[in-house]
Amino acid sequence: MTAPMQGWLRKDGRKGLRNVVVVAYLVECAHHVCTRIARPFDESEVQVIGFSGCFPSDYGQQMMEALCTHPNVGAVQLVSLGCENFKKRRLAEVIEASGRPVNLVTIQSEGGSQPSIAAGQDWVRAQLAGLAAQPRVPMDVSELVIGTICGGSDATSGITGNPAAGAAFDRLVAEGAACIFEETGELIGCEHIMAERVAHPELRPQIIATVEKAAHYYAAMGYGSFSNGNAEGGLSSIEEKSLGAYAKSGSSAIQGIVRPAERPSGGGLWLLDVVPDGAPKFGFPNINDSAEIIELIACGAHAVIFVTGRGSVVGSAISPVLKVCANPDTYERMRADMDVNAGRILRGQASVAEVGQEIRDRVVALGQGARSCSEQLGHTEFVLTYKTPAPHQPGCHPGQ
Repeated sequence: MTAPMQGWLRKDGRKGLRNVVVVAYLVECAHHVCTRIARPFDESEVQVIGFSGCFPSDYGQQMMEALCTHPNVGAVQLVSLGCENFKKRRLAEVIEASGRPVNLVTIQSEGGSQPSIAAGQDWVRAQLAGLAAQPRVPMDVSELVIGTICGGSDATSGITGNPAAGAAFDRLVAEGAACIFEETGELIGCEHIMAERVAHPELRPQIIATVEKAAHYYAAMGYGSFSNGNAEGGLSSIEEKSLGAYAKSGSSAIQGIVRPAERPSGGGLWLLDVVPDGAPKFGFPNINDSAEIIELIACGAHAVIFVTGRGSVVGSAISPVLKVCANPDTYERMRADMDVNAGRILRGQASVAEVGQEIRDRVVALGQGARSCSEQLGHTEFVLTYKTPAPHQPGCHPGQ
């Protein structure tokens, strides 16, 4: 008999698959101190995240508030230099209101690096002891939020890995989970197809406008979401890449659109709009895959399904990353980094449905004590840059 999922219950009713202590720098000047605070706890669930900028950022504030109150986070050690513009006391108040222990160390007030490191380590050590004693409670698949992205794509990604991820999404949605796919810059040309899949008619123009916005944004930047590596992997154009990326959404009805740090209002399939409104201000919407993963996590994703053809090794802080390898040759070369071999589809050894079921089962296993390959290897990548925050669109959550 399959073991039930278990999670850590939070004050807001959500449950976490992990119980991480986050050590968060609030400006790049505090990054080193955070790294040193976390260093003795390398074998524990202590992870470093943060916002590097010194200038004010509503987006950075929203993201850090969402990440520090994520259901996979059990306690937060904040580290400030002291003269940055980040609203650190507001962040501490948000975390405290969520029921999590929070501590703020300000390096300039503490007396420098060494006293700050010592104070932070003492606090983290005490929290780990407390979190270890916390009981877990039963958790249902319907309580999951799962994200998906693809990166390091090649010609096999749209044939094996992405369709299998889509099949997994269909299964999870049928069980009541909330599933989030992105990114609109890799869905150019698919907007009218997606518009026919909406759960509510008023979403159709929103879907089309969201993808058209991405196309205009990338055109203004002079470079789209298509890399030399994609071409070397056998992809011919952004259109071909888009069709492959679209496949990972599955076939469920789209319930609405969410923005970074905004949680879906219920179960079902959701589109994450990562592109800011207006003219480009801070450059590319996301500078790499890790930044996209973090935005999915900020939307509440307990775990992220990552499809790769050429091979990506990144994981993430806070939430497990489950790696689905689309290319059987890549899987043979990098099997220690890969959780699922979707390349079996290409060789006729499994169907899309079978691999989709395997991905779904691997996701559920994360709530039964299993660890993803990236977790076992110690990957906790984190990227958070400046971006213009976009206001919530009327009609993004129709029917709620």
